[in-house]
Amino acid sequence: MNEESNGELYRRPLTIKIPNETRFSVKAWVGSVSIGMTFLLSPVASILTDRLGIRTTCFIGGLMATVGMLLSSFVTSLELLYLTYGVLLGSGASLAYTPSLVVLGHYFHRRLGFVNGLVTAGSSVFTMVMPLLLSHLLDTIELSATLQILALMMASLMLCAITFRPLIVQHQRISEQAEHSSEESLPKGGCLDLTIWRNRKYLLWVFAIPTALFGYFVPYVHLVQHVKDILPSANGEILVTCIGFTSGVGRVIFGKLADFPFINRIMLQQIAFLSIGILTMVLVVARHFVLLVIICLFMGLFDGCFISLLGPIAFDVVGQKGASQAIGFLLGFCSIPLTVGPPVAGLLYDHMKNYNVAFLLAGVPPIVGSLLLCLIHRIRQAPEESLDEEKAKDELKKSVPDLIQSNDIVIKSQEKMALKGNTTEKIKEHSDETTHLNPDPQNAI
Repeated sequence: MNEESNGELYRRPLTIKIPNETRFSVKAWVGSVSIGMTFLLSPVASILTDRLGIRTTCFIGGLMATVGMLLSSFVTSLELLYLTYGVLLGSGASLAYTPSLVVLGHYFHRRLGFVNGLVTAGSSVFTMVMPLLLSHLLDTIELSATLQILALMMASLMLCAITFRPLIVQHQRISEQAEHSSEESLPKGGCLDLTIWRNRKYLLWVFAIPTALFGYFVPYVHLVQHVKDILPSANGEILVTCIGFTSGVGRVIFGKLADFPFINRIMLQQIAFLSIGILTMVLVVARHFVLLVIICLFMGLFDGCFISLLGPIAFDVVGQKGASQAIGFLLGFCSIPLTVGPPVAGLLYDHMKNYNVAFLLAGVPPIVGSLLLCLIHRIRQAPEESLDEEKAKDELKKSVPDLIQSNDIVIKSQEKMALKGNTTEKIKEHSDETTHLNPDPQNAI
């Protein structure tokens, strides 16, 4: 599921075989609609996550994605494919992906960066494996059977969604109501969380990230064609594999690094954007395949840094309560540069007959985004923002007064009070019995 977030589906879109007389640009819209729906519906997915809960939203998304992929295996017209593969699959992917990021913040705190890196690294593995698997399946069996196998893989999302539940250590005598407590017991506000929009750090962050992404994915989409133009005998697919490999490594490394208290996660993301912008520009002067491989290895490394820090930074900036909508709206805004950036680079290529200008211009937005993030370090938390955070914490404590949280477990305080109460009553009963048998200690003597 993290594939969609990283734009990896954009880099390696599923090939849909349509009659040759259909124009390529029309066929390409099938994958574009799917990706666009995945990002555009992220704000809706975040609101549903707050209203319905993490588990329910993800389960519905997995069901929609499975049905969309399965129906795509039976359609015979391009128009229906827009609906099944584009709209239905993309919408389901959006509803499943956003909760998968939010749930990590409910399970992990001190190691959130490392865990987020491990989870998102899975998409890098699939980036390298799935094209080979799909190529083999399409050569061995027909397209419809391939889509049915993918639908079966999509169904695993529903099984994963069932596990999205906070860990609670329960006493033997815990009540039935407490036994079924989960994240649904947390307070649900209105549909739109307005507190995140009063957070100046979030406003700047949610503006800087989409700005950087206008040129971010241009190399991933056009790199293979660029290699064909300058080095006709070289295999550009190797470069994409290199990016996928080091991106997975970078997510784990930088995710772990981001968990150290002295590390500023936003500054790490700035370094990632700055490096990717410079490396994109350097592609223009790299005329040897070995140099291209080195550039792509480092590009993937910093790509992993950027991706692995999206969730943790959202939790840092707005807290756990607003994280779901903070992530959802960020991904929704990211749909614009993801849709506009690569096609604009393609138009420049059609006009210039090379990618020199396209890559030079594509390197500018990540650098600008990196510079915009510098302003976050100068923003001090306003008093009203601090009061809002304290109020949210108080509301959370009032809503779950029976939970006492430690570093690793959650213990029911009512159960502890019951045990203390029972002990006190027994002592009192024993004292009363003694008093009843010996009402006057002096007479007893």
